[in-house]
Amino acid sequence: MRWSNLFVPTLRDDPADAEVASHRLLVRAGFIRQLTAGVYSLLPLAQRVRLKVCQIIREEMNRIGGQEFLLPAIHPGEAWKESGRWEVMGDNMFRLRDRRGADMCLGMTHEEIFTIIARNAINSYRQLPQVWYQIQTKFRDEARPKSGLLRVREFTMKDAYSFDTDRAGLDKSFQDQYDAYCAIFTRCGLKYTSVEASSGAMGGSQSTEFMVRTDAGEDLIAVCEKCGYAANVEKAISRIATIADEEGPAAPEEFPTPGVRTISDLTTFPGGAAADCQIKTLVYSLDDKLALVLMRGDHELNETKLIDATGAINVRPAHPEEIREAMGASAGSLGAVGIDSKTHRHIKLIIAEESLRARRNMTTGANKDDFHLRGVAIDRDIRVDRWASLRSVAGGEGCPQCEGTIDVFKAVEVGHIFKLGTKYSESMGARVLTAEGSEVPIVMGSYGIGVERLMAAAVELYNDDAGIIWPASIAPFHAIITPVNIKDQAISDAAERLYRQLESAGIETLLDDRDERAGVKFNDADLIGVPFRITVGKKIKEGKVELFTRSTRASEDVAIDAVEETLRAKLAAN
Repeated sequence: MRWSNLFVPTLRDDPADAEVASHRLLVRAGFIRQLTAGVYSLLPLAQRVRLKVCQIIREEMNRIGGQEFLLPAIHPGEAWKESGRWEVMGDNMFRLRDRRGADMCLGMTHEEIFTIIARNAINSYRQLPQVWYQIQTKFRDEARPKSGLLRVREFTMKDAYSFDTDRAGLDKSFQDQYDAYCAIFTRCGLKYTSVEASSGAMGGSQSTEFMVRTDAGEDLIAVCEKCGYAANVEKAISRIATIADEEGPAAPEEFPTPGVRTISDLTTFPGGAAADCQIKTLVYSLDDKLALVLMRGDHELNETKLIDATGAINVRPAHPEEIREAMGASAGSLGAVGIDSKTHRHIKLIIAEESLRARRNMTTGANKDDFHLRGVAIDRDIRVDRWASLRSVAGGEGCPQCEGTIDVFKAVEVGHIFKLGTKYSESMGARVLTAEGSEVPIVMGSYGIGVERLMAAAVELYNDDAGIIWPASIAPFHAIITPVNIKDQAISDAAERLYRQLESAGIETLLDDRDERAGVKFNDADLIGVPFRITVGKKIKEGKVELFTRSTRASEDVAIDAVEETLRAKLAAN
């Protein structure tokens, strides 16, 4: 490809709304342009990268027996109602009605549609296992799309689905997918971590995310370098020191706390308590029923853990007016002492964080504004309905698997695999006959990769002040030839010959044939991130060119006759 024929609308300045490196550089380097919030056009350079990522995915999916489909992007609402996810997805789903008034939606994922195909065509264990996949556009009505390709409303996903007769089959399918994902991300040049994760609205049991560490990420993951434990904070647990409480009084004691509204206020109030000796009482609406969520004062609730622990679909903090009606006081003076969810008019569940088990001599709100209770013993004074791990872990806490400590850092999710089990086959009637003649629901798995997000994650990992540094396997071109002066016939002719040679050899090469200053060409080559730059200049008289490696910024003189061989070796090692 010649630069003079290629559409590469580079920009001199960063886009004003760019918050992260990948957004800034993909726009500046002429890879993407925004159409509207969360919707981007992929320009020729980006499409070249995308197609390479997709090809790597196809090869690894096919290697484990995957069969490629292409399913509709628009779905009948009935399919999602059958699975029970029509309401679960809420405002994140793009919904519409056709001219007959039937509910339709744009597909966020394709579990329902693949399940419909399976139930209509698979009826015997002899037809299983099956691994089906597609690379298709997905839609999600993000409330706050941002960060370029990292959080969008339209995107490409590779979604795969496994179908087995039993859990043992699912275990094998899941492991096959895990191994394929490791191969995909390694071939794409990503440094990644696989972590335990919540299944969320997808449902199912075991769930693993593939994360790329970057400050641009919106997920937090907890990792122990000593033993390799890794989990999303939505799933992570940790070891914390046991607190030896004093015995305390025989019953809770009420005391006035005028003006005290927060955990921090109570730590400095005369006669108050340290944060780790307080019970923080939160009121939540879980599927329109109010619940008390009890946390240690110095811990933060992780809402995903609350969802997983309760199975609730619609979860939100209660409104101030709901709190006052239910509890008789405002937030800051709330407590669970004396409340029984079985008889209480408003509170239907009391769920407590595991770190509160057997604690005593604690301080909590008295359900009376400006008053608290001291000397509260959990087992004696509070009727806890359910215990669960609800808190967000913090860096420096103990690893749950070894004597090490965990580190917590930001990351971007590039892939997610789930053991769905029979969630969809049960609700949608996808069943098969076993060898014994009994009818059982198909056991399923679901496996996704965000293609454009993977591309953005690569840019987040590999960039510098000059621009993008693409891994060679997914770079738009392997090499760029830069003649420093196209008006010099010897330089121009040598560059042309080398370009034709490399193209014929299957090395994807961009010839910068523009009549521009060498500095402009060098800057543009650095910006778009081609792994190797071949500068054809005055040394051509000696039969040499300069080979510049983008990732190391190292240059070396190479005989023009040895460029192809040298590049092949470098690409193989990259």
